[in-house]
Amino acid sequence: MAGLLQAFNAALIRKPMATQCATSAVLFGAGDVVAQQVFEKKGRDHDFVRTARLAFYGGAIFGPILTKWLQFLERLKFSSPTKGVVYRVYLDQGVFTPMVVGMFFSSMTLLEGKTIQDAKERIHEAYTPTLIRNWGVFIPTQVINFAIVPPHLRFVTVGVVSLFWNAYLSSVNAKKQVEVADNSTPEDVSLSADEKKDL
Repeated sequence: MAGLLQAFNAALIRKPMATQCATSAVLFGAGDVVAQQVFEKKGRDHDFVRTARLAFYGGAIFGPILTKWLQFLERLKFSSPTKGVVYRVYLDQGVFTPMVVGMFFSSMTLLEGKTIQDAKERIHEAYTPTLIRNWGVFIPTQVINFAIVPPHLRFVTVGVVSLFWNAYLSSVNAKKQVEVADNSTPEDVSLSADEKKDL
């Protein structure tokens, strides 16, 4: 295990973009597995296409953006370590995160084959509560991250916390996906969940 961690740490230093994108893909995919199996109790009805979408988003979209963003924050210079933590957390949670939350719901909607209008509706429904909950989780996380974690390991810190956050995001996205589908078929609205199972 120690050797594996050393190899991973070395890969983060040598090839940060590739390593962090692969890590992000695994963590987003794992988060969806947790969401489906632990929270939604899907069992054998696991939606593997949904897990693949989340993994693709994590590795191909979110991973590269977060890697570049953290590198940008690290290049910023401040007069004291305390100011560095305060301003980095402010930029991360006040500027970057609001954009990323919207990007997540819009990207997932489009990857599902839905329209831009569907993406707007999903963002309208889910954006504000998701952003507020994100702040509750990641403001303290990023204070610790920028204060004591070495720069090349900050992505990993975010990733570990994100394993559970991604499970939450996946569940919210899936719930809003179902709501949009229900709204598009008015004849089904009158049926309860139990009645639908009986069909």
